[in-house]
Amino acid sequence: MTTFDIELVGKVGSLALINREYQDLDYNIIARISRELKPGYIWITSGATEIGRLDYMKRNGTALKGNDEDNKTDYAAQGQSILMQTYRQYVDSRYSIRQILVEHQHFNDVEKRDNLLRLLNRCPAQKAIPIINYNDAVSSEEIRKMEIDKMRKNIKKVVECVDNDETASQIASLVKCKTLLILSTTDGIYSDIDDKNSLIERVSGKDIYELITNIEELQTHCHGASRIGAHGARAKLEYIKEPVKNGTQVIISNSRYSINDILSGKVKSTKISL
Repeated sequence: MTTFDIELVGKVGSLALINREYQDLDYNIIARISRELKPGYIWITSGATEIGRLDYMKRNGTALKGNDEDNKTDYAAQGQSILMQTYRQYVDSRYSIRQILVEHQHFNDVEKRDNLLRLLNRCPAQKAIPIINYNDAVSSEEIRKMEIDKMRKNIKKVVECVDNDETASQIASLVKCKTLLILSTTDGIYSDIDDKNSLIERVSGKDIYELITNIEELQTHCHGASRIGAHGARAKLEYIKEPVKNGTQVIISNSRYSINDILSGKVKSTKISL
């Protein structure tokens, strides 16, 4: 029987944290998520860039005028502090929270990868909750591509961390968690995205080979993404193959549901596992 050191790795997307009607952080969602976090959970959060953009516009009445890459860097640096402050406000005061900003090199370098693993594995016993985000404030797209191309000359399989879906799957693979939970603005994966009755609630197989085949079949139904820069459901399904091979159960569900309700099967979701 497979044993797991970490109970849950969870990830929430940028759009799931934003209240579009008020153009602000959705405090109800982040408060509910934060109150459910506990030692043994690792949380990957998107949202720093968009929250920083909204905060800048509220304070200045206009968006930044620079190029897109510089703007993303500046917004991310501004939004990261707001994001962490908000999590700290609502997480149970008995628990510590630890901000961890990662980049692709932390997964491609053996020593950095081991150091990250040790850090994450120490957290449960220390009653600490790691909150992870990709370090957008210092890693531009151009720099990342140059570093990745250089790594490909020496490494067979390079982790790119193009978005936090990939980051979450890499963390889940690193710690070999029991469950990987991905929260978004939909209830899961649909066979027809235009038909809300076509939610696929279970993906399984008699062995890992059949399960991967079924995941790949599901990818053929996935088209498009929720925002510019996102890679959509097809990419999510590609990233989760590695943790699934380790025995991790993957659940994709809606951020409007509580973590406990999702894990207990009380609400809609897509569950992927043997």
